[in-house]
Parts: sequence; structure tokens; C-alpha cells
Amino acid sequence: MSTDDQPGRPQTRAEARAAREAAEREAAEAAVPEIPQAPEDAKLRFPPVAQPVSASEASPPPLNAPHESSAEAGASSHGSLSDPQARRNGLSDERSEESKPASPRDRRFLTTMLAVVGVLVVIAAGLGAVSLFQGPRISQVTVDPAEAIQVSGSRVILTANQSLQQIDESQVTVEPDVPFTVDAAGRSIGIRFTVPLDDATDYTVSIAGVAGEGGGRASDLRTSFSTPASEVFLLNRSDKDDSIFRTDLSGENAVPVFTHARINDYRATATSLVVAVEDDDGSRVLVMDHQGENVHELTLPGDGYVSSVQVSDRGGLVGYIYSDRTITEDSGRASVLVTQLLSGDDEPHIVEVGGEEASIAEWQFVPDSAAVLFIDFAGTLSLDDRSGDAGAQNMGIAMQLLGVSRGTYTAIVERADQSIVELNLADGSETPLEASDPDYGPATSISPFPGGTLRHIVARDESGLPTGQAIIRVDDDGAAEPIIEVAAGSAILQACPSPSGQYAAVTVAPDLVDNAYDDMLVPLPTTLETHLIDLRSGEELVALTGFDVSWCQTAPAF
Repeated sequence: MSTDDQPGRPQTRAEARAAREAAEREAAEAAVPEIPQAPEDAKLRFPPVAQPVSASEASPPPLNAPHESSAEAGASSHGSLSDPQARRNGLSDERSEESKPASPRDRRFLTTMLAVVGVLVVIAAGLGAVSLFQGPRISQVTVDPAEAIQVSGSRVILTANQSLQQIDESQVTVEPDVPFTVDAAGRSIGIRFTVPLDDATDYTVSIAGVAGEGGGRASDLRTSFSTPASEVFLLNRSDKDDSIFRTDLSGENAVPVFTHARINDYRATATSLVVAVEDDDGSRVLVMDHQGENVHELTLPGDGYVSSVQVSDRGGLVGYIYSDRTITEDSGRASVLVTQLLSGDDEPHIVEVGGEEASIAEWQFVPDSAAVLFIDFAGTLSLDDRSGDAGAQNMGIAMQLLGVSRGTYTAIVERADQSIVELNLADGSETPLEASDPDYGPATSISPFPGGTLRHIVARDESGLPTGQAIIRVDDDGAAEPIIEVAAGSAILQACPSPSGQYAAVTVAPDLVDNAYDDMLVPLPTTLETHLIDLRSGEELVALTGFDVSWCQTAPAF
């Protein structure tokens, strides 16, 4: 055995130092636990570390990116998570996210929005340039052709694509020629026709040199529209029932719209029929649509009889002559003039003269107004606007009311000295009615229309007996020609021009000797025929069985 292994042997200094160092190493290894090694395929995989982009490779900010304010720059410089001060202030990761540059998706959205805005700007600039170089254009046209052939005052309204400079009437033309007025404001140009238009006609409205309010190039505006063919209503009486028919001007498509045992009178508006019927207890006034439906009855002043029915389409009124069933020397009303609303929403109003109800010999609504023109039994001619409360205005003494013109507020009356005058209802001035050329003599009735008059002439022999009758068409310049003539033994009851003066309806009672009268409130021959005549060509279109064409303002009398 070696002496080195012997216990208790004293150690040298070197051996003692070596033993101490070995003991310290063992103590250190015993204090650190052994960490087990995971298999190679079970080790955690960390993503690669993102490499910073160099300043030379960084993308420039977009052109529309907002500049950071000094406060935002300061916050960004002190808001990094690597900054100890930031961590002490508790700045969150959201602050760090806000300081990051926009993602590619955000940049694509901004680019798309910029492109859309740019396109809209280009379009707006293009439209402005087109408007500047082309001038104003029509964007909308408003017109009611059906109304235009029935009443005066209808309009065609042109709406432009921009506000316009002032339009003068001289810039406007209408073909075929028709009188009109112009009212323009802003983008709208209104052309008002002062007379009704012809039916089945193509109209063209042109406006020259129209300029925008902001200047630029002027342009010509033009629009066209077509009016419909006319339809009329006609009353036909028979031994059984009376009927009101609607028909075109050929007479081949007549349709009955209302039937009653005794139809005394009727009138038509643009939308309604007003019919006076006779019952055992007196008259009734019914209002209905053009199909004879939606009927309502008007309240009369009492139990009595109605005649001479007329309508004011513009004023929405119906008027008639009313008489009580029972009249004595001390009580009862005879031949008073009554007006009331077509709707029936009011009570009947009796026309007064000098504060008293007046008996009326004859009357007419003034076309295109709510005024009535009448002659009382004392021979006083009066004008009363039923839309106001001014009352009746004295227009002098008159023997006969021959007619009232459409659109001119002018009446043709026979004065007490038998002179025929044209009376201006607005100011009371009057001028003599010129004789026709050739002169066919005095007329028993005159029906005005735009452009002339229809005059009923009766030829008589030396003893005063009629030898024949005719309707004479007289132009505004006085040129005259007959449009229909009947021999002795027949009679012309009435001549009514169409609203525009394009046609005429002439009611004839043939063979008076064998033509018995009916028993209505206003008796008429039982056989009546209506001749429709084209006043432009003078040709007769058709002869219809019946009378009281809806073109007429009043029913015929004999």
C-alpha cells in the first residue's frame, strides 16, 4: 500500500490547496440543477427577426399624407417601448401601433378614393365646358294638349338645364301661328296661348338666342306636341228616353253616357257634365263625370224649374235661370239668375241688381272668367264678377246679347237704337261692329270665335216673310262667305263654333210644317239635326241626329 493513501498522514501545502479547490467545484455543481435536454424536433421555433429597412429603401409618404404637428412628433419620439420613460408612464401598445406607417390595404383605399374624386372633378369640368360651349338645353317640357283644344289660357312650359337671361316675346315663334304671351323666370319659359288650339294638329314652339344667366354661348330651344282629335257631346230626344251621347266628329263612334226620361238642358266642362232633368215635382240639376258616373245633385233655391244652364270652367261655377213652381202677384221668384259651385259645396246665390233679386231676360258667362253678363227685364245690361263681392255693374241699355268673345273680354250687343257694337267689358268702351263684305244684312245672332264671327242671316221678301236662312262666316278683316244655307220651310236654330274656330256646329230644324214641337220646359221641334262644318275648308263633315253640341255656351231656342 502506498504511503499516499494512508489516513492521518499530514498533507503538504500544495495538496491542501488542491483539495480545497476540488471541494468548491463540487459544491457549485451541486447548487445548479441539471436541465433536461429536449429532443431536436421538440424545440420551440421562433419567427425570424424582422430586419429594419434602411433609410435609402424606405418608401416616401403619400402626397396627401398629413404632416405631423410638433406635439405629435414629440409624442412619437418619446412613445417607444424601448424608452424607459415611456414604460414608466404606462404607454400601451396601441400608441405604438398609431405611430406605425399605413398598411398596403389602407394605401390602396386612399388611392381608389383619390381616383374616384378625380373622375368626378373631370366629369363636372367636362359638363361645365359642354354647357359653356353648347348653351342652354331643354330638360323638361310640360303641356296638356287635351286642355289646349278646349279652353284659352293653356300653357306649354319649357324647363332649361340652367338659369336663363331674360326672354323677350320676339324670340318666340309658334307654328302654326297662334296668339300667345310669354312669362319666363329662372330656368322656366312659359308660353300661354290666349285662344284654344286646333285639334289633331302638330304644334312647334321655338325660342331663338337663349343664353344662360352666367353668360356663355346662346342656343335655340325647340319643342313640338300634337293635339288630340275632338270629341263632342250631343243631346238626342226620343219618344221613350232622352240621351246624351259622346262622339268623335265622324259620328260613327257615338256612345250614350247618360239617359233620363226628360233631359231639359245640359252643359259640359273639361271634366264634368251638368244636366238639368225634369221630374213631376220640378227640375233637378245633376253633376257627373264624362262617363255619366259619380253623380251628385246640386241644391236648388227651392222647388221649381231650371233652364238656360251654363258653366264657367275657369270659375268652377254653374249658372241657370230659376223660377218657383208657384208664383203669385205677391210671392214667388220668376226667371232669377242663380250661380253656385259645380262641386255643390255651397248654397245657390241669386244675382241681385241694386240690392234686389232681378228677373233676367238673357245672360251668358264671360268665357275664361267667373263673370256673368246679363240683360234684365228692364233692358239694363249688367256685368257681375261672381268671384268677388263688388256686385252688378251697369253697362248701359241693351236690346239683345249676341255673343261674348273668348280670350278678349269683349261682348257683341245690340243697343236700344238697334246699332250693333263690340263692348269692351274691362273699360266700357265700344266700337261699331263692321259690316261684312259682301254685306248680307243684319244678323239675328252672332257667335264670335278666334279670327272672326258666325252670323245668322234671315232673307225676307217684301212682306217680311222668310225666304231662306244662312250662316255666314266673317273674318276679322270683314271678308264673308256662306257656310250653310237652308230653304224656306226649314230653320236654323243655332250656330256654334268650336273653341278654336276650326269647326262649326249648325243646328237645323227641317220641314217645320210637319215637325211637331215637344212638351219640354223650353219646347223645340222633335226632329233636329246638327251639321258639322270644317271652317278652314268650308266642307261639311257630317250631319248628326240631335242638337245642343257641347261647343255651344247655351242651349238653342226657337
